[in-house]
Amino acid sequence: MNNKMKNIITNILAKNIVHRRYLLVACLVFIQALNTDVFAKSDKENLLEELHKTVLQKKTYEQKKLQQINVLKSKLANQSLPLTEQFELCNKLFEEYKTFQYDAAFSYALKLRDIAKKLQDPVKVNYAKLQLSFTLLSSGMYKESLDSLNSVALQKMPDYILIEYYVLMSRCNYELAAYNDTPYYAEQYNKRGNVYSDSATALMSKNDLQYYFVKGIRELKERKYQEAEHDFKLILDKFNPNFHDYAMVASSLASVYLEGDGNRETATNLMIQAAIADIKSSTKEGVALAYVADLLYQQKHDDKAYHLIKEALNDASFYGAKLRLKHVSGILPVIEGNRLSTVEDQKNRLFIFTSIVSILSLIVIIFAFIIFKQLKKLKVVGTEINETNLKLQTANHLLQTTNQVLQVKNNELQEANKIKEEYIGYSFNMYADYLDKLEKIKRSIEKKLVTKSLEGIGQVLDSINMKKEREALYISFDKIFIKLFPNFVPAFNSFFKDQDKYVFQADQPLDLDVRIFALIRIGISDHEQIAKILEYSVRTIYNHKTKVKSKSILSNDEFEKKIMEIKAFELSSDTSLT
Repeated sequence: MNNKMKNIITNILAKNIVHRRYLLVACLVFIQALNTDVFAKSDKENLLEELHKTVLQKKTYEQKKLQQINVLKSKLANQSLPLTEQFELCNKLFEEYKTFQYDAAFSYALKLRDIAKKLQDPVKVNYAKLQLSFTLLSSGMYKESLDSLNSVALQKMPDYILIEYYVLMSRCNYELAAYNDTPYYAEQYNKRGNVYSDSATALMSKNDLQYYFVKGIRELKERKYQEAEHDFKLILDKFNPNFHDYAMVASSLASVYLEGDGNRETATNLMIQAAIADIKSSTKEGVALAYVADLLYQQKHDDKAYHLIKEALNDASFYGAKLRLKHVSGILPVIEGNRLSTVEDQKNRLFIFTSIVSILSLIVIIFAFIIFKQLKKLKVVGTEINETNLKLQTANHLLQTTNQVLQVKNNELQEANKIKEEYIGYSFNMYADYLDKLEKIKRSIEKKLVTKSLEGIGQVLDSINMKKEREALYISFDKIFIKLFPNFVPAFNSFFKDQDKYVFQADQPLDLDVRIFALIRIGISDHEQIAKILEYSVRTIYNHKTKVKSKSILSNDEFEKKIMEIKAFELSSDTSLT
């Protein structure tokens, strides 16, 4: 997984933990027991087995959460409740929904804001704005989230409001740095995130779990891996975190190992534990499950990775935020494509094996038929010899002729025997070779099925650069497209005035504007699909199309029609696009 994906996952984990209510003593004991019994496991296979069992019980955990939600909704349905109680119930419902379902969380955040305004309580108004900001940030709506945060009035606010504000501003800047992925701007966003983190920790108590989590995230961003590892381990050892907090801390600690010393085995185990905790807390917006699937895919566990990424996709779809769905959807095609390729390879090997067996069987049948024919001929020749011997007594004058016939027959018989011997020997040699090939194939298949090699995984992972691969994909697309449509560029430029024409060089890729219409020319006209292919927003694609059409000398409707009329050259038998 490349650094961009790692940064996004780390930033997603930097969530709001202000005013966290700890569980009752009995729940703490129960969670501690789980930490000892489940999360302390270090063996990956045992953890994967536990994850599989937890996935099977997912509906049970979801049902418990829905029951809690229904109880709160039934209380809120009482219209005679005072506004303060309505505010408290809406806040509890928001807490239940904020990592479970985006639309519902957004709805209750708005209700919180409306009730707070009716109460004319500045603290509650700002608190509601922060909750709304959290929801917008979780869905990837960074501009809207910043607008909401900038509307918060910090004067005369209690510390927990200030802490909440600084934590969200820190997380927003960290996520913008990862999302932007441009070194110049990313550095500025990270610096701002660090400043807000410092402001938050300055107001926090060192006896608070959140203090060490925010501090650990900042250290992770600054590549202070030992300090970050210490803080995250301190949370797990001293604070008895609930399932949701455990998932965030374990995921962050896994990122420390991945980015720090490259301990992928420990990082994988921690991410599996985080995924288990996410499922038990019915967290749908988490990315731990998708991260586990990607790590298992890199370690050649294709089937397990495929099933887990499908579960992660179901969770992202249920949560309903496009950003979460985009993160998971980016991993799914890679895993599914590799899985399909593996299945196809197995089918091809099976087809080859079956073909070899069929050919060898046919050869054996042919040889058997030939041998049978030769034996039949031999029997006929023997009969003729006996008849000839009987005729010798009465046909002496035919002796010479008969001897010649016998000589010919004897020669044929020798030839037949020779052929028989050769065919039999060849048949057995072929059969022996066939058995040897079967044995080699069998051993090879057994090794591939039984041996699980993790060597070289680090080099494979470090060699993967999604940005370069995507750029290579675009360049490859440009070359192939220009070869298919050699007249596209001059035809495209003919739709503009001289001052608006696009300048192209043979060794340079297509301009983004031209590439959009190149995709349209080959039949991809849906804005959302083009946005996914080129990794831009739908609005960006729409704006670029509008800009190009506005400069054209053609009308908007005629422009795309003319694009579709640009002809490709006729493919001949010796034409190659490679």
